[in-house]
Amino acid sequence: MDPTIPLSREVLASMEAVYLSRNPTAKAVLELVGSVADDQICYDHFAFRTFGVNGYGIDSMAKFFLDFGYTPREELRFPAKKLRALWFSPPSVPTSRGGSGVNGPLPRVFVSELLVDQMSPQTQDIIKKYTGISGSGNKHAALASALGSLTWEKPLHSEFQQLARESEYAAWTLVNGYALNHATISTHQLKSRLRDIKNLNQFIEKNGFKLNSEGGTLKVSPDGLLQQSSTVADSIHFQFSDGLTESVPCSYIEFAERLVLPQYSNLPLEEVKEHHRRDGFEVGNADKIFESTSKEQLTRKAG
Repeated sequence: MDPTIPLSREVLASMEAVYLSRNPTAKAVLELVGSVADDQICYDHFAFRTFGVNGYGIDSMAKFFLDFGYTPREELRFPAKKLRALWFSPPSVPTSRGGSGVNGPLPRVFVSELLVDQMSPQTQDIIKKYTGISGSGNKHAALASALGSLTWEKPLHSEFQQLARESEYAAWTLVNGYALNHATISTHQLKSRLRDIKNLNQFIEKNGFKLNSEGGTLKVSPDGLLQQSSTVADSIHFQFSDGLTESVPCSYIEFAERLVLPQYSNLPLEEVKEHHRRDGFEVGNADKIFESTSKEQLTRKAG
């Protein structure tokens, strides 16, 4: 085994620890799902947000994963949100039987970036101000994520508000930086009835958690083979540099079921491996999942 893989798992574990400490919903959901039939949790993917300017975009976070054997795959574009994303597949490494969470199969990685040059001059100036203050912080994106630290100073409240009016994604990134935006449970790898994402969604809502309703609770790819849902983000109290404190969106947890590809439909279930299932991501699904941190979803009453 590549001797660097244990180190990459340690970094993923630190990212996960920061994420769970800030997002009680994610922690509670993982414990709840894991408690059903002692299910082992496997992560489908980890997702990060970035500013696409001056080296602070996708490449800043991707470098860490590329160094540890990840492979760049397809690019996705979100013109209305002025975003682009790239996802990365993990290296094939053996995992010990029963490995759960970050000790299980390595997750895919999904990194998105705001197309800053398409923003208003005022928003561009704010983003460039803070990435400029950060200096070479973009070279330490993974470290910042693992430590739960911003690579720039805390912004002014008025600057956060300006970004939020134009792009909730931009405002989120300004106060959360390279923090893990969401982890995703691979539902089809569960052993209980929750392996069916529809059962899982009902179970999550029955236990009092609010799911992102944008485009419907269940987001389904056109081919029907990638089905996703997510909770609504938790909020944290954030103190801005001018002393004002406000509740701002933090992170959420997602669920993904990848169905078996048609050419492998005759395989017995016990012989089905991950490579027999639908891979990749879908713009339509991801576009709605992004809304998990939106003010509209955060303030919506639970159904």
